Amino acid sequence: MNQSALIRPDWTPATIALMVLGFVVFWPLGLAMLAYILFGEKLKTFKKDANSTVDGMCSAFKRGNRANWTQPHRTGNVAFDDWREAELARLDEERRKLDEMREEFDSYVRELRRAKDQDEFDRFMRDRRNGGSGPVAPFEAN
Repeated sequence: MNQSALIRPDWTPATIALMVLGFVVFWPLGLAMLAYILFGEKLKTFKKDANSTVDGMCSAFKRGNRANWTQPHRTGNVAFDDWREAELARLDEERRKLDEMREEFDSYVRELRRAKDQDEFDRFMRDRRNGGSGPVAPFEAN
């Protein structure tokens, strides 16, 4: 890094003055300058690591190869890896069964609601045909 730069992540008179000025004008600016002074050297490494991680994930998406990011990595212990794969397959089967049961229950509840609504509607129509004015409102103004 060029150490002759006026504003660099270090305790120089310029950065200290900017930090103090930032606190005077608007305290988050001073706090941001303090963070830059303390952690500025690490920003390049952080940015490089973050960019390489995101680039790797995006390249897996672009290739359409989900195995790179969904499959667990092999540990080198064949017995453990086989056991883990069997457990994950069992858990996937359990999740599929639970999803099917949830779908069945949701359709059952929908059918119950439809039947209840139909019963209420039939009762209303029957009362209306019999000359009734329908159910009495729970609140009547005097």
